[in-house]
Amino acid sequence: MSTEPANLARLSMSLPAELFRQLDVMVSERGLPSRSQLIAELIRHALAEHEALTRPEAMLAGTITLVYRGDRGRVRQQLAQTQAEYLKEVISSQHVFLEDDQSLEVLLVQGPAMRLKELCDALRGIRGVQQLQLVTTTALLPPLHEQDGVESNDTAPSGKSRTSKEVAA
Repeated sequence: MSTEPANLARLSMSLPAELFRQLDVMVSERGLPSRSQLIAELIRHALAEHEALTRPEAMLAGTITLVYRGDRGRVRQQLAQTQAEYLKEVISSQHVFLEDDQSLEVLLVQGPAMRLKELCDALRGIRGVQQLQLVTTTALLPPLHEQDGVESNDTAPSGKSRTSKEVAA
C-alpha cells in the first residue's frame, strides 16, 4: 500500500555519477529535505522559462534584477522613464546603493511574456546597465486594484476585461 498523496507522481531517472554527487551537495547546502524538492524547483524554473520562450502571450510574474553604474550620464532618469513606459507591467521596485557608485534595483513585474521581454530589452539598452536578469513564474499576483467594477489587470481569454461579478464566479 502506497503512502504517497494522490497528487504526486513518481519519477525514476539515471544521472552520471558526478552530476548525482553535485545534486546531493546542492541539496545539502540548501538544507532541503530531499532531492525531489530540489528537482521540482529546477523543473518549475525550466517550465516558466520555456513558457516565456514558446508562448509570448502567456501571463507571467517575476522579478527583474539590475545592477548599474549611477555615474553614467542620466542612467537613473532613463531607467525611471522606461519603467513608466511599462507601468502596467512594473508592480514595484526596490533600489539600494552599492559601493563604487553602483546600484542594485529589483523590479516586481507581471504581464505577457513578450511584454516582459520587451521591458528587459529596453532596460538592457540603457548605457550603464551592467547586469540584468529576469526570473519568472507562471503563478500570478491576484488583481491589485478594482475600479468601477472592472479588474484593472485581469482579462478574460478573449482579451476583454472581466467585471468583478465574472471574476468572483
